[in-house]
Amino acid sequence: MPVLVAIPARYASTRYPGKPLVALKGATGAAKSLIRRSWEAACAVQGVDRVVVATDDDRIRAAAEGFGAEVVMTSESCANGTERCAEVLDTLGGGFDIVVNLQGDAPLTPAWFVEGLVAGLRADPMAEVATPVLRCDGRALNGFLDDRKAGRVGGTTAVFTKDNHALYFSKEVIPYTPARYPDNAAETPVFHHVGVYAYRPSALGAYPRWPAGPLEQLEGLEQLRFIEHGHRILCVEVEARGRQFWELNNPEDVARIEAMMAEMGVA
Repeated sequence: MPVLVAIPARYASTRYPGKPLVALKGATGAAKSLIRRSWEAACAVQGVDRVVVATDDDRIRAAAEGFGAEVVMTSESCANGTERCAEVLDTLGGGFDIVVNLQGDAPLTPAWFVEGLVAGLRADPMAEVATPVLRCDGRALNGFLDDRKAGRVGGTTAVFTKDNHALYFSKEVIPYTPARYPDNAAETPVFHHVGVYAYRPSALGAYPRWPAGPLEQLEGLEQLRFIEHGHRILCVEVEARGRQFWELNNPEDVARIEAMMAEMGVA
């Protein structure tokens, strides 16, 4: 089952224009662009047949080709990363059984998250999309709550059925928790949705033809389009194994991610 990893990256981000080219310093002090760190994360995944950067911007293309990445140019009309991945699949002419969307703002994504998605999709014939969820400890949950209190969009949370099929995703912290967790290591009932997706080509190809529903528009979460159109998303629970994870959503996240890389020894 050939696997393609596509890394959508656009320059004109509403919240953080130009963020794919933002430099992030690792534990050694060496700076690499966000898109390069995301590409390196994709290349570390086992069992992948091809990795491409998907962009509509010549500046990103030049930077990506400069560090050795294969680039597929996509149209400016793509509304989100899933639509961009669908265009990549069409441009390459298919030939893949699973397409992974490793978003270009998630450079700390561990390889085993993606490997778990591919395995989960292969094991569940009813699922058309798979995405990872990570149970929040007290530290992570408190970070989400602090972000919301300050008016920032932090991580996305997920709720799902007992057989791990998604019920909903939100930029609010769900489910509601009546109290904070003073113990940073405490287990909480909140799951952080990690913005990585594995699709079956049939579902990915159909996605751009569906209109965006009200939930997707309100939350700004592309995966809700699958749910709103009655398609099943498998939530694959993953383990951090001592790794910290954060997406680069706002300029303030640069310092947070660099601190995490320093703590984990990520060069």
